[in-house]
Order: sequence, then C-alpha cells, then structure tokens
Amino acid sequence: MHDSTRPSSQRKRRAIFEAAELVFLRDGFIGASMDEVAQLAGVSKQTIYNHFGSKEDLFVALVSWMTTSAGDWVRPEPLELPEGTDVADYLEEYAVRQLTAVLDPRLLRLRRLVIGEVSRFPDLAQALWENGPERAMDALARLFGRLSDDGMLLDTDPHIAAETYNWLVMSAPLNKAMLMGDDHLPDAKALREHAREAVRVFLAAYPARQ
Repeated sequence: MHDSTRPSSQRKRRAIFEAAELVFLRDGFIGASMDEVAQLAGVSKQTIYNHFGSKEDLFVALVSWMTTSAGDWVRPEPLELPEGTDVADYLEEYAVRQLTAVLDPRLLRLRRLVIGEVSRFPDLAQALWENGPERAMDALARLFGRLSDDGMLLDTDPHIAAETYNWLVMSAPLNKAMLMGDDHLPDAKALREHAREAVRVFLAAYPARQ
C-alpha cells in the first residue's frame, strides 16, 4: 500500500488529478481513458489504481479535489470580519470571490458532467455538494452567527441566513452559465454589480439590530 502522506505520493496524486481533470472534462466519464491519464501524469496505470482503486473512485476523488480547491481559494477558515470593516463591503468582496470561483469554466464543465452522471454515480453529487455549496454555507452560517451575536445582523437562524445569502449571490449567474454556456458568463463589471445588489437585498432582510 502507498503512503499518501509522503511528499512523493502527494506529488503523484496531484499529477494524477491534473491529468484526470483534463481527460474527464474533455471526454466525460465513459470516454475517459485511464491509459491517457497515466501517460499525462507520468505514472503507470497500476499506480493510479493503487492510489484510487478504480476509475469510478478516481472520478469521485477528482470532484472532491476540484471543489475543495476552489473553496480554499474563496475563503479562509474560519471566515472573520476584520475589525473596522463594513459588513456590506466584506460580503460584497466575498460574493465576488465566490462567483469568480464558481463561474470558472473548469468548474462549470465539472458541474455539468456531474449532473449528467449523477444517476449512475450518486456519490459524485454528494462530493460536489459537501465540498462546494454545503461547505460554503456552513462557513457563512458560523460567520453570521457571530455577527448576529455582536448585533451586526438580525438575530435569526444563521443557517437560513447563509442559504439566503448564498443563493441570492449564486442563483442567477450560475443558472444562466449552466444553461447558456461559457459565452454568457458575466464580465467583471456585471459580476460586481450583481454581487453588490445581492448583498443590498440580503442586508435589507437581515439588518443590524437597533
């Protein structure tokens, strides 16, 4: 058995993920060739199976890796409002980062691929949900709970507030991009305008306590 904590093993896993991303997103699950993944990663096919067990397991692990990596870029853990920072400004910048990550063409292709394969591989949707939206909303709920305790947001269920904020920010741009394709991605100006309006509506519904 390989030791996944060794630096050499971690390098191999990353190389396999990067190769698998290219092949799976281009060819889909059925069309993806494990021989090509091995060739691009510079490892043997047996090495891939030693790390991941099967093509299906590699696919699920790839979904987890890509969504987790995107989430790590969007937010530190835990989310904190720096002292003296305006809540609206902080949430707007967070929304812009969140949209920038989720509307990355790579992640959009991954999301479309997962939706197409979910009936055969339900673990794919679970991996995407847990490492993407659920993780984001859990982090936001913890932040909103602290802001509510400090009187900076309406005292309410922080998980409901997190869901409200998340889908105010994500729903329209993400749905349009998923259905209409990468040619309909918002530019930086439109993305920020949408983020600012989503935050305005959210804070109107969850104002600071008086």
